[in-house]
Amino acid sequence: MESRKLIYSFNLPGEQKEEFVLEYDAKTLELVSSAEQDLPSWTFLDFNKCPHCPLKSDDSPRCPLAVSIAGVVRQFQNIISYNEIYLTVESDERVVTQKTTAQRALGSFMGVVMAISGCPRTAFFRPMARFHLPLASEEETVYRSAAMYLLAQYFCKSDGNDIDYSLDGLNKIYKSMEIVNTSVVNRLRAASRADSSVNAVIMLDMYAKLVPYGIDDSLEDIRYLFSAYLDGNNCTYP
Repeated sequence: MESRKLIYSFNLPGEQKEEFVLEYDAKTLELVSSAEQDLPSWTFLDFNKCPHCPLKSDDSPRCPLAVSIAGVVRQFQNIISYNEIYLTVESDERVVTQKTTAQRALGSFMGVVMAISGCPRTAFFRPMARFHLPLASEEETVYRSAAMYLLAQYFCKSDGNDIDYSLDGLNKIYKSMEIVNTSVVNRLRAASRADSSVNAVIMLDMYAKLVPYGIDDSLEDIRYLFSAYLDGNNCTYP
């Protein structure tokens, strides 16, 4: 099996360092993880289960998303969200280092973990996880998600399926993520003694809410970038 790795290194206050290695299958883009012992009770599928979850506890007794974040929640349960840290993210292509808050660093980490966790509701974000951009801004997130969705429509068309250029489907995906994020926050509130993990997911939820309500305006704000395509009403190469 060919796999890829993404390494998140959190340099915490007091010279403490936590490192997480995310290994995922290069083809399926699903997380490769060893079986963890003594998983907390909040990882059971039926504990604050998402109301639109298609999984059944008989087949999947644990929530795959909850299992994927259990380790980082345990290790960060004493970290406060506004603590400043140095984050280093290593991928096959590059190394990114930045001073930021624990909340924002965890939000970036949890975003990619959730996408590759095996959760059927977050699987739509696997392409963004494959081309992960650590600590992406609001504008970058809107651009990348819209580009991902429209490229998906290209592949749908090549397979002879119905396509959606209106981005209605993307709005529905983000609406679904709002439900997932709410359930994850409810799980984490039962797990964490500090607020960093909870606030990280709340930050992700803010992005999830941004897209359905503001994608048209947000994309219009970057319309000027495509002037070479739009000048003269000719959207193809001359």
